[in-house]
Amino acid sequence: MTSASLHRTHRIVVGVDGSAHAQRALEWAVEEARLRALPVCLVHGWFAASVGSDPTGMAYGALEDAGRSLLDDARAKAAHQAPDVAIDAVLVAESPVTALLTEADDADLLVVGARGHGGFAGLVLGSVTDQVVRHATCPVVVVR
Repeated sequence: MTSASLHRTHRIVVGVDGSAHAQRALEWAVEEARLRALPVCLVHGWFAASVGSDPTGMAYGALEDAGRSLLDDARAKAAHQAPDVAIDAVLVAESPVTALLTEADDADLLVVGARGHGGFAGLVLGSVTDQVVRHATCPVVVVR
């Protein structure tokens, strides 16, 4: 056992963005957590800089509310799928890549969908997926 594995928090982290690929990743992660008797941490990162200069803060609040709603929905689906699995959710005002890598830094496993809500750059393997596969410090499962 390496020193890094001694610090694992024994959980599975899964990226949630509302896409069909992320939904399949969530289902896979919850089933794996059930089999391993591990908790699941749902992570949604949204890029705060994308609101630009919004002096009212309305866009920031709307994005935060949308992220919270997305996580609440994902948590309900996961709880329905596996009521015995502990489920936590983290909403981060950072890029999805940063949010996932930070939360998965001490996890046993990071699960992501093959593609999310990306543009042309993410057609083959989503840009978020590509980055977490390249930079994660824990094993990564990409669910197609």
